[in-house]
Amino acid sequence: MDLTGKVAIVTGSGGGLGLAYAKELAAAGASVVVNDVDPEAAGAAVGEITGDGGKAVAEVGAVGPAKVADALVARAVSEFGRLDVLVTNAGVLRDRVLWKMTDDDFDTVLDVHLRGTFTCARAAAVRFREQGDGGRIIVVGSPAGQRGNFGQTNYSAAKAGIVGFVRTWAMELERAGVTVNALIPVAATAMTETIPALKPYVDALRAGEPMPPFARRALGFGTPADAAGVAAFLASDSSASITGQAIGIGGDRLSLWSHPVQTVAAYADGGWEADAIAEAWPTVFAPHEESVGEHLPEPSAAGKAPR
Repeated sequence: MDLTGKVAIVTGSGGGLGLAYAKELAAAGASVVVNDVDPEAAGAAVGEITGDGGKAVAEVGAVGPAKVADALVARAVSEFGRLDVLVTNAGVLRDRVLWKMTDDDFDTVLDVHLRGTFTCARAAAVRFREQGDGGRIIVVGSPAGQRGNFGQTNYSAAKAGIVGFVRTWAMELERAGVTVNALIPVAATAMTETIPALKPYVDALRAGEPMPPFARRALGFGTPADAAGVAAFLASDSSASITGQAIGIGGDRLSLWSHPVQTVAAYADGGWEADAIAEAWPTVFAPHEESVGEHLPEPSAAGKAPR
């Protein structure tokens, strides 16, 4: 990928997946505005990128408010003259089951993930339309938003909403030549270590152990760097015809998620009364009911999770 001359913003790029995206874009030639709420993390990320010969500056701030989004776009323009790519990666977790989740738990996660994606994308869209030569919006979703996850009411709702943004924004920005896609990564980060089935692999990676083939293939689970290639691809001219999609990446697996579709329909003259629904449901609809949550395969004896 050659992203020479392109300018990108990556929110939440002081570490983890965000840093991997920022480094990949910079390695391909893009100038990058690194964003993080932690000044030290943002500065260190810039140091890594520039130390490898890339171009980057830091813009510190917690995404959510419009003023932070506007500042990010303004920084890209003032430092590098334009904006071509936005990657909305910033996020936080406040995991609790529904009956224990507080208003603050819910609002904090929705504000960073959902509002932060909205305000940053809006600011980028305004700039793209002013420039008049297209652009790329890459929002970061999660399997939790696609399938749900126990204890993550707030996070699952935010990530599902983010993919909902994609379908609408792809239509709204098509005439402006702006593509909008969701990246659905699965990688060893502080967020995935909260998932019991994945935590052993995160711990092993931190201990310097290689990711076993079972994790990379059967679970589609790898390092943050494994997920970064999709960001560079979606930022490039090669993806100009791709918009409105949710693309999964993790370990050795690349995938395309479907949009919600009707799986079965039935009709009754005059409409459906409750008794008629109860009669029809077991034979017409029940066989098509869908599961919820991620159903991860169990490792074989040869591919057990590290201990």
